[in-house]
Amino acid sequence: MTPDRPKEASARIALDGLCLTLEARPVLRDLDLDLRFRRLGVVGRNGSGKSTLARVIAGLVAPTTGTVRLNGHDLYNDRRAALGEVGILFQNPDHQIIFPTVLEEVAFGLGQLGSSKRKAEAGARETLARFDKAGWAEAPISALSQGQKHLVCLMAVAAMAPRTLILDEPFAGLDIPTRAQLRRYLALFPGAVIHISHAPEDLDDCDTMLWLDKGRIAMVGAGAEVNDAYLDEMARQGARDDISDLPG
Repeated sequence: MTPDRPKEASARIALDGLCLTLEARPVLRDLDLDLRFRRLGVVGRNGSGKSTLARVIAGLVAPTTGTVRLNGHDLYNDRRAALGEVGILFQNPDHQIIFPTVLEEVAFGLGQLGSSKRKAEAGARETLARFDKAGWAEAPISALSQGQKHLVCLMAVAAMAPRTLILDEPFAGLDIPTRAQLRRYLALFPGAVIHISHAPEDLDDCDTMLWLDKGRIAMVGAGAEVNDAYLDEMARQGARDDISDLPG
């Protein structure tokens, strides 16, 4: 299947003095940002705070100081708003899936939004049909490949129709054909997207990019411009030997 890409909605993220400390270690430091975007890529080296920022934006973790708002909502303190505003796909689908069959998994979120069991199941079947996966309804999750589990998570989130989808390294560990196929399915999501990755080639469809470095914003702007600067800096750092440096 090669779906036509729908026209995407925009979203707005506002960070004001955002800091997060975990176990006495600063993870996010003094982040200030007011940005409207359709597809936002977030890049940075491992440990730069990308996944933590995703969880803070989604309202799963409270900042130590400062504020974060998505489309005007503080999602940590307004969980009802969070259900309609944001969906998140984690790196490992096994950390996200909780039901034994595909239909149950896709229907669960609709029930959380207040649909009756019958309506939730009907909505889940409509979502499976939209992704050309109607035949998956009764399939056991345990029989699926890792890439298929990622797709189930995507369909479960898409069924809830959040305004913004956060992708936290969803392609990690997947082979090239599976990554390409999942990217095509992601094109079916009509809302705004925040895509977290350390691999800039995964973000070539992002109109805007945010580069995090050691918990701080190193650069934000047009996707191609930030991507070029990030790759240049990664090449420069790769020529060094800081892998030999032990923690102080």
